[in-house]
Amino acid sequence: MLSKIKDSINSLRGITEKKLEKNDGTKYIMFGGKGGVGKTTMSAATGVYLAEKGLKVVIVSTDPAHSLRDIFEQEFGHEPTKVKGFDNLYVVEIDPQKAMEEYKEKLKAQIEENPFLGEMLEDQLEMAALSPGTDESAAFDVFLKYMDSNEFDVVIFDTAPTGHTLRFLGMPEVMDKYMTKLIKLRKQMSGFMKMMKKFLPFGGKDEDIDYDKMLEELEKMKERIVRARKILSDPERTAFRLVVIPEEMSILESERAMKALQKYGIPIDAVIVNQLIPEDVQCDFCRARRELQLKRLEMIKEKFGDKVIAYVPLLRTEAKGIETLKQIAKILYGEEKEEQKVTAQ
Repeated sequence: MLSKIKDSINSLRGITEKKLEKNDGTKYIMFGGKGGVGKTTMSAATGVYLAEKGLKVVIVSTDPAHSLRDIFEQEFGHEPTKVKGFDNLYVVEIDPQKAMEEYKEKLKAQIEENPFLGEMLEDQLEMAALSPGTDESAAFDVFLKYMDSNEFDVVIFDTAPTGHTLRFLGMPEVMDKYMTKLIKLRKQMSGFMKMMKKFLPFGGKDEDIDYDKMLEELEKMKERIVRARKILSDPERTAFRLVVIPEEMSILESERAMKALQKYGIPIDAVIVNQLIPEDVQCDFCRARRELQLKRLEMIKEKFGDKVIAYVPLLRTEAKGIETLKQIAKILYGEEKEEQKVTAQ
């Protein structure tokens, strides 16, 4: 079993390093799965691993119930904050309300210049603030920001539980359709207004509306959304990694997530099996649980056999603090010489 685990560890390291070889812009690594399986732990350990390789990394939590502050044992906020002990590792915990306020602020100038479009966007934002999915909308806007900046070599997304994540990753499709319809409406309105101006002496504020600029802004927004969708589906730049525990409910939910992600064209390159009870357990209860886990490992291989599968044992201690994260990173990406340091009780 141990040799098989080591092969998978090396493969996970290999596909990660291969993705980082090409200097074609920021890389994106996303961790997803059922709640409580260890997505935040794997995100944090991956951030530590990449930062120690000299890359500038930011870990972005899109889960409203943020846990990165607990794992790193320090406070984080809506803007990138350095992890203590690192000059090149940052954490962002998205505040949906603040993100929505920032989004409104960005639109203020456009709203002032284009009253008609402004009223429509303000109504849309007010509805969004009261609707389900606000967290995903805010997270997607943050994703667009980091996609455009190229400030970081790698952006790691610690996602919310599966359902929230799928809504987040479906945002480019939804927004693209919305913007396409809006642009079509704007073009029709522009043609109508130009025709009417030939016959009627328009006065008032309508004459100050720059319809061409409105269309230009809409086209730019649509271009960003299309670019985001392209990056999300580019296996050279984006990887989605499912985190599972060897239990049937986690496996089945991850299988459904994989099919949904394939629908969006988002590449899944690895499955990380967390909380695996090691071979050398002594108690009868632990051995019985391990036997059940081994059956579930066969199920995982059957359902995800074409992906790289990596294994992380159940920890003796809580998964928190830099030193523990370094040990987990070695198990995931390195050649851990002292596996017994990170074993089950």
